[in-house]
Amino acid sequence: MQARTPRAARAVSPTVNQLITDGRRRLRASTAIDHWRGGIAREDAEDLLALALGVRPEALDPPAPVPARVERRFHDYVERRAGGEPVALIRGTVDFAGLTLAVRTGVFVPRGTSELLARAAVAALRRRTVKVAVDVACGAGPVACAIAAALPSAEVWGVDIDPGAVALSRLNARRNHLVNARFRASDLLAGLPRRLRGEVGAFTMHPPYVARQDVRALPKEIRGYEPRHTLTDGSPDGLGLVRALVDEAPAWLRRGGVELVEVAPFLSRSVQALMRRAGLEVTVQAGPDAITRVVGGRLRG
Repeated sequence: MQARTPRAARAVSPTVNQLITDGRRRLRASTAIDHWRGGIAREDAEDLLALALGVRPEALDPPAPVPARVERRFHDYVERRAGGEPVALIRGTVDFAGLTLAVRTGVFVPRGTSELLARAAVAALRRRTVKVAVDVACGAGPVACAIAAALPSAEVWGVDIDPGAVALSRLNARRNHLVNARFRASDLLAGLPRRLRGEVGAFTMHPPYVARQDVRALPKEIRGYEPRHTLTDGSPDGLGLVRALVDEAPAWLRRGGVELVEVAPFLSRSVQALMRRAGLEVTVQAGPDAITRVVGGRLRG
């Protein structure tokens, strides 16, 4: 009797840890990504594998085998990321101050560093009976939504020159059930209701502060995926919109109200000087990662 030929052994599925290692290696080799600190490539690989598996990153089990269909999906995500596409756009959402926000191509992707800006506004408003906040250049609405979530009694406005950003902000407010957050398309403060003049307790802004001549030097993951108007206001120093807000905001502020502007550390002194010339009392907060400053200007009262 002829012996039966054994069935070919099936290939062993890769483990979670093996795929993360492969993804990290591929992403570290990418010149489209800004490797501004160590560990980013691994964090991105973990996030993308979690997305492919449909779990949270903290639920990844290193020795667990990964099905072939998930492996293929993961490698597709990694190639998109290696080409510069931000993880948030691949995922379609971003976590910000405990909220889940939708993101879209064409609207600036929220950065976790901006949570400092939102916290500074909440701290400034908590002491007030009348709580009105306005986030300028609101993008997808992360700061405005975070303030509205932390202070349900506050009246929060977000304004942006891009109607697409305003539509996304409204969607994010609805999906997080924030009935106290409102958004308008507006060139700076022009679209705000007139009744808010003299009533605003806090203005916030994460401005497009890249100098116009420096945009071309940005990594592809930024210049290739963020709209140009969200990176630069076209001024030679990147502070055109900040100067405009510092000029316009005092007429809208209550006595003791604040303007809060998020910038990179190298621009902090310039923003402080603008606020001091406007007669504002200046404070500075540094983010824990040392890459963000929130410069505050308080209207004396």
